[in-house]
Amino acid sequence: MSPQLTTILLLSASNLLMNLAWYGHLKYKAAPLLLVIFVAWGIAFFEYMLMVPANRIGSQVFSLPQLKGIQESLSILTFFIVSVLLFGDGVSMKQLFGFGLMIVAAVLIVSD
Repeated sequence: MSPQLTTILLLSASNLLMNLAWYGHLKYKAAPLLLVIFVAWGIAFFEYMLMVPANRIGSQVFSLPQLKGIQESLSILTFFIVSVLLFGDGVSMKQLFGFGLMIVAAVLIVSD
């Protein structure tokens, strides 16, 4: 597998886990805050187990700004997955357009 594809796959999985850590606990608002903090940290540990190798591998073929652009694009995309599938949230056209502009910005950074 190419370093580019490996990087993108690892970053995708990493961002999915991070979005779950950041927002997943909101499904369990009655749970004690300290508990959800530790659960989020546990999820973040596995997120880092993917993010660090992704950046190491990716730095062989991408510049740091390109890596950040890829990461931000994937963060937005995985946020939509968590928001829609886990929470059933809809996205307005205005929000979709705004997130789309963020992705356009990230693509411009990556295509340098």
